[in-house]
Amino acid sequence: MRTARNRACRDLSAHFVRAFFSTELRAWYGAEPLGKVFWGYGVFASAVLALLYLLAINEQRVGAQQALLIVMLAYTVWILVSIWRCAAGSEWGGLARGLTIAWAGNTILVLTFLQMDLIVTYIGR
Repeated sequence: MRTARNRACRDLSAHFVRAFFSTELRAWYGAEPLGKVFWGYGVFASAVLALLYLLAINEQRVGAQQALLIVMLAYTVWILVSIWRCAAGSEWGGLARGLTIAWAGNTILVLTFLQMDLIVTYIGR
């Protein structure tokens, strides 16, 4: 009986997550419009994450900075795959893919240097 209840709870949780992130899941599978994913999730959302990171730096919240670096890394993987898949068959697909690869490379370099800065902060404490 307990197993059935646990399974039902997991099923309900999985259903909630799928419903809550349905647009993001559709983007991951390439089923959202490229413009929406590129501009909304790619440009706007990354600007919000960068702003949050700048606020964490300003407030000297090292834990928040570390958490945001992890979130930004996961986000970079998600947006790269999502834009790549949504670009298939789009008139602007080649340009979007090229810009996204350049953006991802830049992001990885920035995240690496920010992580190195945090390591120096940890050592200095």
